[in-house]
Amino acid sequence: MKRAKLQAAVVGGTPDDIEQAFYEALHKADIEKLMSCWAEEDDIVCVHPGGGRMIGAGAIRATFEAMFNNGSVQAFPERVYKVESLASSVHHLVERVEVITPQGARQAYVIATNVYHKTPQGWRMVAHHASPGTPQDAVDVGAKPTVLH
Repeated sequence: MKRAKLQAAVVGGTPDDIEQAFYEALHKADIEKLMSCWAEEDDIVCVHPGGGRMIGAGAIRATFEAMFNNGSVQAFPERVYKVESLASSVHHLVERVEVITPQGARQAYVIATNVYHKTPQGWRMVAHHASPGTPQDAVDVGAKPTVLH
């Protein structure tokens, strides 16, 4: 069992491992670690809240470098809903973002979708799409489907 876990980490881990590394890189403003979470493909895509679409590693790297010039990003993934298959995993989640304002620490919410593909390098992010959220996004709307056997 231990060997299988080690081998999975060597070839890119699981989508959950990559997602954890992505958010850790944001917390530490570590551009190299962040970019290692992305697939080595020309058509990877990233959309930040209220921003345009960035296609390709160069554009994605540039936008995160600009963000990191202002410090780290304290975004915490919550309530992750997953749709998984053999070679792809889609994670829809709420990011709770801690921001410092002149009035003190505040929380903001972002609705995000992270898409992972199994690549020759292991699981990697191929899309991150985030939209502005509201405090109401701290609560899910609707019911999670159930499966009866």
